[in-house]
Amino acid sequence: MSRAPGADLPEDPDFLWDNPDPKPAYDVVIVGGGGHGLATAYYLAKVQGITNVAVLEKGWLGGGNMARNTTIIRSNYLWDESSGIYEHSLKLWEGLEDELDYPILFSQRGVLNLAHGLQDVRDSVRRVNANRLNGIDAEWVDPGQVKELCPIVNTSPDVRYPVLGGTYQPRAGIAKHDYVAWGFARAATVLGVDLIQNCEVTGFEIVRGRIAGVETSRGRIAAGRVALCAAGHSSVVGALAGLELPLASHPLQALVSELLEPVHPTVVMSNAVHVYVSQAHKGELVMGAGVDSYQGYGRRGSFHIIEDQMAAALELFPIFARAHLLRTWAGIVDVTPDASPIVGLTPVQGLYLNCGWGTGGFKATPGLGDCFAHTIAKDKPHPHVEPFTLERFVTGALVDEHGAAAVAH
Repeated sequence: MSRAPGADLPEDPDFLWDNPDPKPAYDVVIVGGGGHGLATAYYLAKVQGITNVAVLEKGWLGGGNMARNTTIIRSNYLWDESSGIYEHSLKLWEGLEDELDYPILFSQRGVLNLAHGLQDVRDSVRRVNANRLNGIDAEWVDPGQVKELCPIVNTSPDVRYPVLGGTYQPRAGIAKHDYVAWGFARAATVLGVDLIQNCEVTGFEIVRGRIAGVETSRGRIAAGRVALCAAGHSSVVGALAGLELPLASHPLQALVSELLEPVHPTVVMSNAVHVYVSQAHKGELVMGAGVDSYQGYGRRGSFHIIEDQMAAALELFPIFARAHLLRTWAGIVDVTPDASPIVGLTPVQGLYLNCGWGTGGFKATPGLGDCFAHTIAKDKPHPHVEPFTLERFVTGALVDEHGAAAVAH
């Protein structure tokens, strides 16, 4: 079922997207059908007016990291550059359900980052002040206020890591990850974008330093411009175009419990005990921690990571001692030396790069899509992503967010 570009969203709520065969040529080809690829295609068509666009996905749409993340959305990053892109994204999240005309279950239940030591307190207060200077809602809360925000947190002083307070961002929250992917895919399809599944990119055609086409498992596709949104496999895909990227890919594990009655009202994170916990819409507890230390592309990780994060969760939430683990999974995160993304132009003319989001990709989905679409259309980085170009690893103008990414969230 094909639709004219710019047509209204279909009245049939069950319609999601078409599954066309690839055309011989497109103005823009996007490699990667996850959240970032789909959002970029949507904003290219909606905002930039470029509708002759194909999104190529080697598996199924939204089946990679988009389906494997833990859905936390926030903008309380330390540095101006990071808070700029994440706050831009959060503002788009706040109106995204209406814009896409699709239920993404965005719940602004707040995010609470706990402090357990004096240095934790100093760093947390510093971040609150930096957030406020950037117009971001952030506040410091003492242990009593922590207990008010989340009554099930153990705030007793007689524990290994007592809660000394925390930072709180009220506008932060969670959304339903697969609904977000489906909403962007549905809207992009209606605007004329081709979403092509089971189409693996196997190479790039580069003529006199400029991109000319993409080789795929379904044949060659000519392209005026190509955008890479391959997340954990970005270094592999980039190498096909001769790019050597400063990325390390690691498995990142998470887990969910059995379904429980509503008991956990917000999102709680702790770097000291190294865990974060939220409760999904259906009722399961969603928990995660840090990446596996080894590099690889496998979607499962080490058992000790699960064991450690379960122990950490029980330190904060003794009430969960008898909860049962339902399932675990892993995604593949691509991490840069400064724990900040890479977005912008490449040495190959007409080839654009979006990678290195590490553990922060989901929360950036709409903001990155908007800014990356602008970058592709104008052949110039959007102001919000200009600090994150590949050249910073030559100039030394790094945006070090290791503190913000110490726990995967």
